[in-house]
Amino acid sequence: MKDVVEIRWHGRGGQGVVTAGKLLAETALGTGQYFQAFPDYGPERMGAPIRSFTRLSRKPITIHAQIEEPDVVLVLDPTLLGSVPVTEGLKEAGILLVNTSMLPQEVREITGFRTGKVFTVNASHIAIEEIGREITNTPMLGAFARATGLFEIDELTEQIRAWFGKKVSPGILDANVRSLRRAAEEVVEG
Repeated sequence: MKDVVEIRWHGRGGQGVVTAGKLLAETALGTGQYFQAFPDYGPERMGAPIRSFTRLSRKPITIHAQIEEPDVVLVLDPTLLGSVPVTEGLKEAGILLVNTSMLPQEVREITGFRTGKVFTVNASHIAIEEIGREITNTPMLGAFARATGLFEIDELTEQIRAWFGKKVSPGILDANVRSLRRAAEEVVEG
């Protein structure tokens, strides 16, 4: 792992972008890392484009600013492609991970991101099949783990069980774990 890994999340209000960033940060804490997790939104209504940020490090983090040049960008809502500059500032060797049924090459064409790595996963489909609702943050975390190698699936599974254990029924909890694991298996690199 680099000294600091900076991650930017794109989605719409109500899709769990902020929660996903916090879950990732809590997983980092559980593995002895330092983290920052913070949203970037104001009084936007449900469905409005929002961003969230996560920093991970094995050393204390002294940066206290928004992430302008992320190492990883995750897009939870594919309708943002082409309407929001999701790859703005993404490092040349960065990783772009998008929830879509498109192939990575199609995402490259739409975004113009020619360098780095592009991954796609149909997190919406996975969430509907496993959870029964289009809540894509958990499957995107599984795809993130596979795309970046920063966390083991078991580490994320443990954190999801701790985070949601008393908030949701055991059936919903198991569905989220299944969606996490399935997305990690179905993510496509291109």
